[in-house]
Amino acid sequence: MTLIEHIRELRNRLFKASVALLVGLVIGYLLADFVFGILKQPYCAQFPEIRCEDVKFLQLGAADGFLLKLKLSLWIGLIVASPVWLYQLWAFIAPGLHRHERKYAYFFVALAAPLFAAGAVLAYFVVSKGLHFLLQSGVTGVETQLEVTRYISFVTNMLLIFGVAFEFPLIVLMLNFVGVASAKRLLGWWRVAVFVFFLFSAVVTPTPDPFGMTALGACLSALYFGAVAIAFVNDRRRGRGKEIYADLDDDEISQLEDDREPVAAGAPIEPIAPVAAPLPIDRRFDDDIT
Repeated sequence: MTLIEHIRELRNRLFKASVALLVGLVIGYLLADFVFGILKQPYCAQFPEIRCEDVKFLQLGAADGFLLKLKLSLWIGLIVASPVWLYQLWAFIAPGLHRHERKYAYFFVALAAPLFAAGAVLAYFVVSKGLHFLLQSGVTGVETQLEVTRYISFVTNMLLIFGVAFEFPLIVLMLNFVGVASAKRLLGWWRVAVFVFFLFSAVVTPTPDPFGMTALGACLSALYFGAVAIAFVNDRRRGRGKEIYADLDDDEISQLEDDREPVAAGAPIEPIAPVAAPLPIDRRFDDDIT
């Protein structure tokens, strides 16, 4: 394909993805109230004596409610339209990949979606516990009422951070599949990896209590060891780590049994008689030209 054809294909792919996002935005606008009710549940759980419908947020700006609904609609639209725009992205990239690269891409995409969803679910429960600690640890006697846009941003950011954190095992697998790090080396890094996981968990969790940090750090550590186990299977399939002759000298004899049989000398080869030189030609190439 020429450069102009590539640009035209990119334009067509972007147009189809944009149409899908627009349709997803409309669907998200219709589902925004339902999704807002789900995101509101951790806050409602802090007031068990009040119905969730009666729990109110604080709105500071006149347009904050409408802008928040559009923001939720956009997030929902991205999720609803993800099969379309991901396919358009893949259809544009796939022709430039080799067959094994496509196979790896299918594998990683198939793992990325459930891992992100698992991280988001964990974040939802951590937010609920974290809100209880934060609201109960405030100044005594102060009535609590959260501002709606900041609360939704807090919840969605936690969902995004936890979801992206759960993609880390894919990076570990990618390093192994491309041959950068073997499974044995990855296993040797487990102390550093666990320390980094718990340090990251201590930074991103909203509360100083050990429960949310331990939950995230333990899940990331378990995913890391799971990725290392898959790396061991991949190394065994490819035969890595079996280079038994890597430390031997070039002149060192093999330790195989020496069952060689002597070979007798062959018959002498008679020399080939030289070919006689061709006779000189007295005629010129233009003698036949009249």
